[in-house]
Amino acid sequence: MPVAASTMTSARLLSLLSLLQVRRDWPAGQLACRLGVSDRTVRRDVDRLRELGYPVRTARGPDGGYRLEAGSDLPPLLFDDEQAVALAVALRLAVVTGAGIEEAAARALTTVRQVLPARLRQRVDALELTAAETTRPGVGDQVDTDVLLALSAALRAHEEVRFDYASPGRTDAGPRPARRVQPHHLVVRSRRWYLVGWDPEPGEWRTYRVDRMTPRVPNGPRFTPRQVPGGDVGAFLAARFKGVEGAQAGDTDDWPCTGEVVLALPVGRVAPFAGDGLVEALGPDRTRLRTGSWSWAALAAGLARFDAEVEVVGPQALRDAFAELAGRAARAARAPVG
Repeated sequence: MPVAASTMTSARLLSLLSLLQVRRDWPAGQLACRLGVSDRTVRRDVDRLRELGYPVRTARGPDGGYRLEAGSDLPPLLFDDEQAVALAVALRLAVVTGAGIEEAAARALTTVRQVLPARLRQRVDALELTAAETTRPGVGDQVDTDVLLALSAALRAHEEVRFDYASPGRTDAGPRPARRVQPHHLVVRSRRWYLVGWDPEPGEWRTYRVDRMTPRVPNGPRFTPRQVPGGDVGAFLAARFKGVEGAQAGDTDDWPCTGEVVLALPVGRVAPFAGDGLVEALGPDRTRLRTGSWSWAALAAGLARFDAEVEVVGPQALRDAFAELAGRAARAARAPVG
């Protein structure tokens, strides 16, 4: 699998292959114009792609042209530097996200790594990440690959990182001093990347969204790695997101407020939206759900979104939260317009 050719001819082959992949038919003249070469050179390059196993067909017509079709065999793949690194990062992510393709992804990553140039192999090898939970469908926030690789390199070298952080809700545009943290884990959770690190100044663990981070150079001093509370970064991060009291100690990842209800819905309409709750079918239109949230009010409101009759099994605090929520709703309904 040739990767990132340095000669002009190989670079042109990559450009030609990219062009053939973005549209069905290319007139020969347009390809020559885009590549800045003659029609004859385009014909020679097409022949080289065919020799590599790419099924490039000659399109008939007044202008002539070429078409890249699906073949019966996988040809040798050509990647530029960015594509090669992106492929390796995606495979490394697939290895840890519980998608059911871990073994195949690991073998593919080994194959890709073996043919990477040394400069790219070092960048990919520096990437260390953890999956805090199975990645769910959806669209995450865009993360710059260079930022991931820079944080991974600092993590592996045990070097403190300095960075700017785009805090949500900040309105002032003035400069702020760089933040500092000792990186310990890059974590993927619900299609978002997080950096878990130790902040030496207040002496506590911190969690940062990577898509909001802009690293500064150079890195800070080296540090001695330490273990996250409880030893399980996934459980530790889950506790942080659930707002568990004492999450710093890492001794639990339970919700602070947990209740049990029976919903007047079939289990098939409850399970897809139950998150990490426990679901049990009680009949064709009755489902038991045990779930939690960071407050009783939030739990009651979350259960109300099922838009069905709710029977509270317990505890009393959840019943009280529903009563308070009903009172707020009634007052909102009586409020005059304007």
